[in-house]
Amino acid sequence: MKNVKNLGLTLIIAFGSAFVTLWAYTQFFEEPQVVRVEEKQAMQYANLPSAPQGEAPDLTYAAENSVHAVVHVKVTSKEDVTTYSNPFYDWFYGDRYQRQQPRVREGSGSGVIISSDGYIVTNNHVIDQADDIKVVLNDKREFEAKLVGRDETTDIALLKIEAEQLTALKFGNSDALKLGEWVLAVGNPFNLTSTVTAGIVSAKGRNIGINRADMSIESFIQTDAAVNPGNSGGALVNMNSELVGINTAIASQTGSYSGYSFAIPSAIVQKVIGDLKQYGQVQRALLGVGISDINASVAEKFDLAKIEGVFVGSVSPGGAAEEAGIKENDVILSVDGVSVNSVAQLQEQVGKHRPGDSVKVLIKRDNKSKPYTVTLRNMHGDTEILTADVNEFLGAKFDNVTENEKYKLRINQGIKITELSRGKLKDAGLREGFIITHVNKQEVSGVNDMRAIVKRAKGGIFIEGVYPNGERAYFVFSTEE
Repeated sequence: MKNVKNLGLTLIIAFGSAFVTLWAYTQFFEEPQVVRVEEKQAMQYANLPSAPQGEAPDLTYAAENSVHAVVHVKVTSKEDVTTYSNPFYDWFYGDRYQRQQPRVREGSGSGVIISSDGYIVTNNHVIDQADDIKVVLNDKREFEAKLVGRDETTDIALLKIEAEQLTALKFGNSDALKLGEWVLAVGNPFNLTSTVTAGIVSAKGRNIGINRADMSIESFIQTDAAVNPGNSGGALVNMNSELVGINTAIASQTGSYSGYSFAIPSAIVQKVIGDLKQYGQVQRALLGVGISDINASVAEKFDLAKIEGVFVGSVSPGGAAEEAGIKENDVILSVDGVSVNSVAQLQEQVGKHRPGDSVKVLIKRDNKSKPYTVTLRNMHGDTEILTADVNEFLGAKFDNVTENEKYKLRINQGIKITELSRGKLKDAGLREGFIITHVNKQEVSGVNDMRAIVKRAKGGIFIEGVYPNGERAYFVFSTEE
């Protein structure tokens, strides 16, 4: 967020209507189909050369081939709102006269069809807490959408509609984007469907601090293509009509476009939706280092000959980096041959991989470069792929805690029990709705955290947490049968 703060701007999520809650490699899908054009026209527009100096580029091919693959995402959510029949009664008699009245909130955003059989990618903040999701195609057909999976750390969600032979966008290589390259933003700002705007790539690898989720990845493509509320989840395409990003946020003092917009690179999007489709959750690969950007003061303090790369401030004991030979005060110059000069760029390159993948990391130590091969690990320190059934454990099913619940209950993390059947948790007295925040005094942000803690434990398990009404509770049970 520091880059935007320097401009004195307020970051605004590009998400329309009243439903505004903050929190829009390998090919895993079948080959997407794009709008068919006559061979002569395709030859005319494909690989368009740069426009002569003083002339605007021809963006018609990109616009015509992308607009039919961008959809309108409409969401509704239901909540109970507390009202009072008489404020004077409330003053004298407390809240005995309060009533719970249902309220429906509506919102909208955009999405991109990425396979002809109905898979659609959008932003997580577009569908967060939605009870119903509808997708309206460019030809006005409307479908109920199923949420396949979502990832708060990258603000990506994957939807599925029951339809065939849809127009889809091919993925482009976001790593190959160059500063000054022309791009189009396609979406539904202010409920104005099928809107196309144009601009250039203004910057890459931007970390604007807008994603508050733990272990979030931010390495935005910054453009000056006009993006407004409702554009969230829409497409950022290059001149060949390839999807190179998902439009997500704007920087503005007013809530409307002021010249800066940000998109999630397609390299990250492909990895996330591939994981969601194949495993039901994102497989996060970790390097096992504490890192920071390098500036003049860091270079002077550690006698670095050049300001480049990412500084390694710490190395996790027994982690992937330490095992490979990387040390504290090293400088990471590149990952698999891609130069990294900021924390955001390094996170983007590592974020493309899964636990168990090996990457080539170029390290500078004592101003000399040396390559290392690092086998990435998951959050538990091993190389296993986490399966979708991890949301069931000890006779319970769990869900993530929303940002609103965290704020309301004043907690930083936790997992919420959604269903209980016969098992140790029910026997210990836990009830549905209870949010587990700590197990054996260790923080729990996901079911995998709890699973790993219980696996390591010997004897008793001590659970701490809170119910939705704010009541805190503690439970103890034994791991022994």
